[in-house]
Amino acid sequence: MKKRLMIDLASLPEDGKGFVGELLPEVFDLPAGDAQAVAPLEYDLWAQRYGSELLLTGGLSACFEFTCVRTVHPFLQTIRVENTAISLEIVSEGDLDVTEALREEVLLHFPLDPKCENGDLAQGCEIDSRYLAVDKIEESGQETPLRAECDDRWSALDNLKDLKDQP
Repeated sequence: MKKRLMIDLASLPEDGKGFVGELLPEVFDLPAGDAQAVAPLEYDLWAQRYGSELLLTGGLSACFEFTCVRTVHPFLQTIRVENTAISLEIVSEGDLDVTEALREEVLLHFPLDPKCENGDLAQGCEIDSRYLAVDKIEESGQETPLRAECDDRWSALDNLKDLKDQP
């Protein structure tokens, strides 16, 4: 398993070359509390040079542990990018490190609101009823909160809405 994917531009055939392998999960380097890679970044790519650009096409995948936005439970989901096309500018001859481009392509496909029902092993994804107690004030026997205890400084903003109609 590699730490970086380096493509030697000098030995790259004119009609391109295939690259298949895995990069260490540490390549994602995500902050604590965020999703974490639990498996390597797998790639199956075709690299071809077009003038001053390198085009990578193929597939990428990596498994991550996400936290469900509804249940706040961890779950595993594999991010698969089936038909990727990554274009990189060639600024100098020699080896070109494409690791960061592969990393970014996978991260772009992260779910905005990860839900455990979309995980590799789909789970029931319902909010725990304990967290809905605010909606059930009458059932729980709690008193309705009073709005009279609000901060009066904000009421001055209500007077500004009438000013827009004046010449």
